[in-house]
Amino acid sequence: MTASVSVVDKKAFVRWFLKNYQLKRRECVWILNYLLSNDDLLKRIRFVEEAHYCPRAMVMSTVDSTGVPFRFYKGNVMTADAEKSFHDLRLHEQEDMYIQLNFPNIPPSAQYLAVLEENPYMPETLLVSEKDRLLAEELLSNSLLVFQEEKLLAQIDEALDQGDEERFYELSNLLQALKETANLR
Repeated sequence: MTASVSVVDKKAFVRWFLKNYQLKRRECVWILNYLLSNDDLLKRIRFVEEAHYCPRAMVMSTVDSTGVPFRFYKGNVMTADAEKSFHDLRLHEQEDMYIQLNFPNIPPSAQYLAVLEENPYMPETLLVSEKDRLLAEELLSNSLLVFQEEKLLAQIDEALDQGDEERFYELSNLLQALKETANLR
């Protein structure tokens, strides 16, 4: 995540996002288009995760995500009224606004990663340490290897049951290559 994102990068991302995704609320499209037309305001926009922890934030979701269609947070107040948030955005252009976009993003797109910033208001108890992240990656990788090995073993058993010698050797070679890859780690 970057510390400071240029207006040019933010504009490129918003254009890409609007081109590739449909938002659940049309007002969100209006807000994002308004941001494109106002460079001074766009300088104060921060794209973050978990925006609801921020003092002034918007959460917008695409139709193919499970997130809430729209939320605006200011202090201890939360509303789903996009017009109120738009007025607040226009009236308080000098205040930072944190925006969370909920959209299918696995693997994360380069466009999104280019503008994603660290949320400075995220509680420390929710932050994932580098050590935890590496442990999670290792666990995921090991789980994937075990799954692939079990799947190959089941296919080898099936080839034996069917008397398919060629398939048996092909799958056995794949299993051996998988084990060698696992040993290299």
